[in-house]
Amino acid sequence: MSRLRATLPLILLLLAGVALFASGSLDRLSPHELMAHQSQLQAQITEHPWLTRLAYIGLLTLTVSTGIPGTIVVIFAGGFAFGVVDATLISSVGLTLGSLILYLASRYAFGAGRRQPPTVVARLHHGFERHPVSYTLFLRFFPMVPFGAVTVGLAWLRCPLWLFLGASWFGGTVMLIFETSVGAGLGNALSQSTTLGAGLLMHREVLLPLGGLALLALLPLLIERITRRRRQAVRPDD
Repeated sequence: MSRLRATLPLILLLLAGVALFASGSLDRLSPHELMAHQSQLQAQITEHPWLTRLAYIGLLTLTVSTGIPGTIVVIFAGGFAFGVVDATLISSVGLTLGSLILYLASRYAFGAGRRQPPTVVARLHHGFERHPVSYTLFLRFFPMVPFGAVTVGLAWLRCPLWLFLGASWFGGTVMLIFETSVGAGLGNALSQSTTLGAGLLMHREVLLPLGGLALLALLPLLIERITRRRRQAVRPDD
């Protein structure tokens, strides 16, 4: 019973994510739906600027804390609706809050970390113990691993709260600059075209932030390779 109580918050978060995903609510944030209701959306934002932003923060917090894969859709929609600057600022709040909720629920579920860790977490443990700060930042900037999976992994690794929050806010905000730019660029591209298709990705407003995301995805690998070569060069002198 004690183990069930410990895992109950995490189970409830996962169930909430499944329910949200299955409800089809995120389908309303697709580019086609946003474009079809753009005038109504902008009217709501103009009439209720604070309420709409708080509602967006709440939705993003919910999607991040439950770990569902629809988070990027919400972020793109934020860029579409609020623009790059506003969307980045409010998305950073939602992303950090959602990550914190999932982190605390995972820490509570894992207890003192004495249970056998998942395979993916066990592989991360060695690198984290040697270089906790750089390794945490590396994981936050590495887009191949889902944001929620990294959060759960860092909770199991007993990552200090200050380091987790700092890395989540910094790494998440840097990624958000490019992701909200993609959403805003899609809005501009759709305003010039009535059809949805791959051609939208060729618009400058979309292509440039996508290229920035691709370069950002390669940055951790480049840093890791340079660091490895330096260690190998220093090792013979030791």
